[in-house]
Amino acid sequence: MTLRYALTAFSIMVTSGPALAEKTDDDHKFTAERVFDLEYADDPQISPDGSQIVYARKSMDKNSDRVVADLWAINTRNGSHRPLVSGQGSNSSARWSPNGDRLIYLTTTNGKPDLRIRYMDSGDSFSLAQLSANPSAPTWSPDGQKIAFSMFIPDDPTSFAKAPRSPEGADWAKPVRVFDDLVFRFDGAGYLPKGKSHIFVLSAEGGTPRQVTQGENGFSAPEWLGNNSLLVTGNDVENATLDPIESEIYRVNLSDLSMTALTERNGPDYAPKISPRGSQIAYLGYDDRLKSYQHNELYVMNSDGSNIRHLSRNFDRSIDAARWRADGKALIVQAEVDGLLTLLSMDLSGNVKTLVRDMGGTAIGRPYASGSFSVAKKAGGSSPVIAYTQARPDRPAEVALSRSNKSGRRMTNLNDDALGHLRLAKIEEIKTQSTHDGREIQAWVALPPGFKADGSFPMILEIHGGPYAMYGPFFAAEIQRFAAEGYVTVYVNPRGSTGYGEEFAQLIDLDYPGKDHDDLMSVVDALVAKNYVSKDRLFITGGSGGGILTAWAVGKTDRFAAAASIKPVINWTTMALAADISRFVSRHWFRAQPWEQPEEYWRRSPLSIVSNAKTPTMLMVGEADWRTPAWEAEQFYTALKVQNVDTVLVKVPGAPHLIAGRPSQLIAKVDNIMGWFAKYDPVKAEK
Repeated sequence: MTLRYALTAFSIMVTSGPALAEKTDDDHKFTAERVFDLEYADDPQISPDGSQIVYARKSMDKNSDRVVADLWAINTRNGSHRPLVSGQGSNSSARWSPNGDRLIYLTTTNGKPDLRIRYMDSGDSFSLAQLSANPSAPTWSPDGQKIAFSMFIPDDPTSFAKAPRSPEGADWAKPVRVFDDLVFRFDGAGYLPKGKSHIFVLSAEGGTPRQVTQGENGFSAPEWLGNNSLLVTGNDVENATLDPIESEIYRVNLSDLSMTALTERNGPDYAPKISPRGSQIAYLGYDDRLKSYQHNELYVMNSDGSNIRHLSRNFDRSIDAARWRADGKALIVQAEVDGLLTLLSMDLSGNVKTLVRDMGGTAIGRPYASGSFSVAKKAGGSSPVIAYTQARPDRPAEVALSRSNKSGRRMTNLNDDALGHLRLAKIEEIKTQSTHDGREIQAWVALPPGFKADGSFPMILEIHGGPYAMYGPFFAAEIQRFAAEGYVTVYVNPRGSTGYGEEFAQLIDLDYPGKDHDDLMSVVDALVAKNYVSKDRLFITGGSGGGILTAWAVGKTDRFAAAASIKPVINWTTMALAADISRFVSRHWFRAQPWEQPEEYWRRSPLSIVSNAKTPTMLMVGEADWRTPAWEAEQFYTALKVQNVDTVLVKVPGAPHLIAGRPSQLIAKVDNIMGWFAKYDPVKAEK
């Protein structure tokens, strides 16, 4: 297979694998090209009566080098499994009509965005409208007669001059672009056109969409409140971008388009969900204390905004999503809990019961907690019927069905053909105490085929980003590729990780990077002490927040034979002034501007300790990354270069912050990292 982005010479070294690893036949090895064989389930949507599940079946298209999605249906009674919409590129956001007779979904038709309805009895479908931009978050009215969705509306670009008309056939330079918004480019989107997202309503029989929100501030995530009003989320104030997390929930009356704020506190309020009888609204949010991280809390209020109750007050985990149970007496919530992605039932008094502990599996590259679920709206009552993405250490996400408050039954087996005959890494959980303060730190170790605890194996420490995120025992192609080539690969949830309570996450507030480095080194110490790895064959890598901690480690210790810092922040001043989330960085992570506290910005920048660096270090970044832009990696590369420290800069053309978003990019990322490590592996150097 020819990769879209050619591998450098470093990757050639990977083919032999680290010394002392058991040699395996490629027929049973998770080789690089097998990344293209992977499939996974996403966004499972159960029908109102619980009889069917429609989900996005995602796969890696070899020709386009992209993840594509078809819509498949599962009969929950007999398990039959068949395609609904396929072969049209990517299809997404499938949502059932209130009585389950139709399905709305997003797709592209002839290269243009399309919002379509499919009749489930006949299989016929039609396009609802001619749309000027990509719609998002389509949702049905309770009577099934209307569809609400959000869509970008362009404004006139800012200009101070009118260019003269060029002669016919002339080849003039492109016109200047003028920006006057605080956020003028964003990762994954590039330089942003002038405009905002607004809410539209459209007849379920098709026609012309009606715009129902107006103004200079955007609105999103429509939710029906009865058949004649909508709930929308936004921040309708002057200079809204100065407070990047603030949002309120508004009610829009469709008869006169009047708008009323139902929430009004300082802090985000979002993701409203209407109770089955329409009398209550559940939503997420928190009181903004200007921290770098706070838990999402679950609230319920009356449909007019009165009588707000804080349901999750005594539950010390962040609520990622919430859906009403069919009887309206409890909500099914998604939360990270101690390394696992869980589904729980939370009643209206805040009492919590765990339902499912094996959710996840949709983050294919690295073992992040990522998944989704839906609840049947007219079935189950106090025994909810739930469709969710099910995670396993040795498989990407499958669709599972949970009934009667019980663990899920797997409904698909998407990867047995591709992975069932392979020798994959065994995932082992370990816990150790941090040398800093004795706190328990949870980690997982991927043990390569043929592993023996004889102290000979090379180790890769792979660090998650965020930094407010959580790894867990989930399938991850990058981890499996490292292990397939013989590396004992360890991934850790150091302080600052989510899923262990708000206090644990906030330990790095105004101190990042910091003591999380000690947590990581404690796990490495534990693996050496267990004789799992050779102390002379230690390697370190991580992306985004993990790239920061990798660069920080290079300045703190020389115990690693080589390092690979992927898409890092190196200089917090440039991050706070030029990244797409610059305002969030200064407002929440530092609570001061760089010119107000230059010493603090410098103290926490890996560049401040680069003079200590001796470790050979690879820097890698996407050329279209606007989250941690390329100049961050370039600064560290140059600083190492002028100090005569072995270093190399790898750039991924066209890649945003999601540097491994295309299959060939994932392969190139992993194989170049291993190629760099092989160059400095002392066992290989002896050959």
